[in-house]
Amino acid sequence: MSLLKKNVCAAFEAQRAMLEDDDLMSRFEQAISHVVACYEKGGRLYIAGNGGSAADSQHLAAEFVSRLARDRNPLPAEALTTDSSILTAIANDYGFEQIFSRQLAGKLQANDVFLGITTSGRSPNIIMALEECKSKGIKTILFSGRDGGQAKAIADYCIIAPGVLTSTIQELHILLAHTLCESVEAALFPV
Repeated sequence: MSLLKKNVCAAFEAQRAMLEDDDLMSRFEQAISHVVACYEKGGRLYIAGNGGSAADSQHLAAEFVSRLARDRNPLPAEALTTDSSILTAIANDYGFEQIFSRQLAGKLQANDVFLGITTSGRSPNIIMALEECKSKGIKTILFSGRDGGQAKAIADYCIIAPGVLTSTIQELHILLAHTLCESVEAALFPV
């Protein structure tokens, strides 16, 4: 079997497992409802991750601010991964594990929501960001993989993508991200 066929099969099996996980589907619908409520109350979405998940954070923020499936007004969203001066200052002064939590401490408002993306659920900076949100009473969504790691116990809505390979988990995170954005668009900007 070619590597491409092997990877397509792995992705297909992970998608099937996701489709058949009623608890995951329910948590995801609850997360969508919370993001819709956040926007209805004037809040904004903050997103963060490391490596490929940092790129996914920026990708998703762009979909919310620009558009995904329909023309509509922009929705406020920000990837906490983009300002190199802030990231390096916090990492230098406080440590890399605080690069997201320190930003959130300075930005969060009552109706905001945070989405952390970590394939392992063990990223210290995502865990600290989730803890910062919890200390401020801000709801959180987690896209994770494997067993959800330490982050699972902290997040309000933990969506664990099935799959063994990091690449498969990340592919499902993109599917979740696009579906989240499209669902929010449909709820806030009905045709």
